[in-house]
Amino acid sequence: MTHLFAIPVVAQNGGGPPTMWIGLILMIVVFYGMVAWNSRKDKKRRQDMLNAVKKNDRVMTIGGIIGTVVTASDSEVTLKVDESANVKITFTRGAIQKVLTEGEKPAEIGN
Repeated sequence: MTHLFAIPVVAQNGGGPPTMWIGLILMIVVFYGMVAWNSRKDKKRRQDMLNAVKKNDRVMTIGGIIGTVVTASDSEVTLKVDESANVKITFTRGAIQKVLTEGEKPAEIGN
């Protein structure tokens, strides 16, 4: 008896890599590429922000200290953190997390 809708059975004899593995490897490569690309983009954006820090900018350090830039060299930044007592602290440029915009409140910084 012949079947009109017979499904052919293909024997897997290890003749080549299964399509599933090729697809999985391709997905991993694409995912890794996207992660690496975004990481480079974020690193470049941060470096541009650090290079643009200048005198009188209001900044927040990684430790959460908020101050105004008094002096800025290639590797260090001095912040005035208390106007009344004239307290100044020197940090490396890499310690700056964010340059604050005018009127930005500390509660909005973490977002």
